[in-house]
Amino acid sequence: MEINLLILFLALLADRYFGDPEWLWHRMPHPVVMFGKAISYVDKRFNEPGKPDLQRRREGFLAMLALLLLSAAAGFAIHLALRTIPPFGGLIEAIVVAVFLAQKSLSEHVERVAVALREEGLIGARRAVSMIVGRDPDALDESAVSRAAIESLAENTSDGIIAPAFWFALLGLPGLFAYKMLNTADSMIGHLNERHQDFGRFAAKLDDVANWVPARLTGLLIAGAAWIVYGYGAARQSFDVMMRDARLHRSPNAGWPEAAMAGAIDVALAGPRIYGGMVANEPMLNGAGRRDAGSENIEDALHVFSIATAIFTAVI
Repeated sequence: MEINLLILFLALLADRYFGDPEWLWHRMPHPVVMFGKAISYVDKRFNEPGKPDLQRRREGFLAMLALLLLSAAAGFAIHLALRTIPPFGGLIEAIVVAVFLAQKSLSEHVERVAVALREEGLIGARRAVSMIVGRDPDALDESAVSRAAIESLAENTSDGIIAPAFWFALLGLPGLFAYKMLNTADSMIGHLNERHQDFGRFAAKLDDVANWVPARLTGLLIAGAAWIVYGYGAARQSFDVMMRDARLHRSPNAGWPEAAMAGAIDVALAGPRIYGGMVANEPMLNGAGRRDAGSENIEDALHVFSIATAIFTAVI
């Protein structure tokens, strides 16, 4: 595990300062894109309309289990191949791990929303936020755009950074590959709609399990970052709001980092939002906080995010 931690430390540093090389992914598919194609294939091949619900649920379980085993096997094979070329194999493995982390890319996407709000107004901000959230951007005003960006930043700190790092630290490349396959599947088929409520049930439930520890760890990191950035009072508020409001969120995990961030920067998050023309009436996190959020609050959240990920890297 000590070797995994050293590789993870190097990967976190590489991802923080260099991020994903766009020139490379313009020439070849990103591994997550390949995972998505595999998930899309099994969805089209086995999730046929008209099958009994129980059969779709069983085939979804078997398909997801096969994808997880294949991704873990691929990670193990790469790990074994790289261990034959020390010390360069460890450095290459750190680069592979960095590819699956999202510190720089996440901060850049969220920063674009703040910049668009200041320089282009609501239309540009809606376009920027549509790249990172699934809700209807045309239904968002400036405050809702800002809150959506902050929520995405908080949730994806867990899903895109802490969780993959956590599973790599525990299980190496097999754990990292399997987690990214699972998380990608949850975003593609883990929905409570007619097509996927049975076939994607296993993926959705297992993703909840895989993110249980990382989500709560992310919340604690955000509260710790609030202490460094804004002092003890902000850290205490971040922790208290997280412990009080996290379970109000529709997700068993996303509420923890979102509630912690809401308390850290004293902004009310979540609440009613529109997906596909349908209104989802959800409770507010830190309902007493500021609701007329703006670009400055996005910048505050980015500052907390930067310190939280720095703390995590230091702990590793």
